[in-house]
Amino acid sequence: MQIDFFAEAAALAPELTALRHAIHRRPELGNQEFETARQVETYLQRCGLETFRPLPTAVVGILRGNGAEKNAACAALRADMDALPLQERSGAPFASETPGVMHACGHDVHTAAALGAARLLSAHRAALCGEVRFLFQPDEEGSGGAQRMIDAGCLDGVGAVFGAHVSPALPAGTVGVRYGKFYAASDTFSAAVLGKSAHGATREAGVDALAAAARMVTAVLALPDVFLPERSVVSVGTLHAGTAGNILADRAELSGILRTLGADTRAEMKRRFRQTLENIAVETGTQLELHLHESYGGIVNTEAETRLVQETAAALLGAAQVRVLDEPTMTTEDFGCLIDAAGRGCFYHVGAGCACPLHSPDFLPDDSAVVTAAALHAAVLAAHLSRATSRQ
Repeated sequence: MQIDFFAEAAALAPELTALRHAIHRRPELGNQEFETARQVETYLQRCGLETFRPLPTAVVGILRGNGAEKNAACAALRADMDALPLQERSGAPFASETPGVMHACGHDVHTAAALGAARLLSAHRAALCGEVRFLFQPDEEGSGGAQRMIDAGCLDGVGAVFGAHVSPALPAGTVGVRYGKFYAASDTFSAAVLGKSAHGATREAGVDALAAAARMVTAVLALPDVFLPERSVVSVGTLHAGTAGNILADRAELSGILRTLGADTRAEMKRRFRQTLENIAVETGTQLELHLHESYGGIVNTEAETRLVQETAAALLGAAQVRVLDEPTMTTEDFGCLIDAAGRGCFYHVGAGCACPLHSPDFLPDDSAVVTAAALHAAVLAAHLSRATSRQ
């Protein structure tokens, strides 16, 4: 399929920009994306796509190429729709009209760009070699909507899945690809350290839970050094203990998150983390109640699909506009479970053209990111289906 998707997306820029602005003005938190889902569904249907709701605030759009056989290749594109609980201060004329809620992570761009890709590909249905499934996902920022969409059968028959995130580290009009390990897996933890209260003047009569917890914090923060040069992060975000300065604390509570790259490092980090806390509890005479909660599993891009994105982006935008990213990011994303379910896929970055960091009340990607992402999504999906069909 030899189509200039960038030129076609640029021609749609006013429409795609208006879509993005409308979504940005009315942000909705995870599992509350009712209005956004209605907008998405209406737009997809106007483009001639079949739609269904696998979850109350999730939308799936199906675009089948003309004459596509029942067992034709199928690729998916995912866009997340939820916003964050922040008060926007960007000053944009299309700023959030919902107090305390804003699109501070670019999901408004992701949603509008995926809709743009659907519009672009629907105009070339006759040349489309197979089926494209557009997944509009709720609750990426919360407990994760991707796995629930998988459980609802949204990826059944999908051979590869693609998606993107706007990146403030990249200029507008550029794309970043990363081979292999890209986003970190995350595991949250909470722990209670139980000791015995006593007067501060007679420490020997008690068991200091606060001192034990302090040792634990210092020890676990050093764990990432064990895995070098592989990157990992341990964060302890809370530590609460004690009632007065002259009383030994009989209870201390701490919580945080582990971030690792790849399944092996993840398993070993959790083993070492647990063992470190248990050893210190034994040494200090405290009791430990530890809860480790498995969260997102990280993103590991597959080789062929990543190369396809890189080559397609270079052909679409020019090789100088495509960056191969040397380092993974230690942030988390639930897109990884979509790749795991499909078996193949690639998650890539699109330049936001905005220096403010993600999750900042000032974060505001440039409107051009919608055009770039829409064009690239359409080109990648078309190229994948073309190659998949030629291999059959």
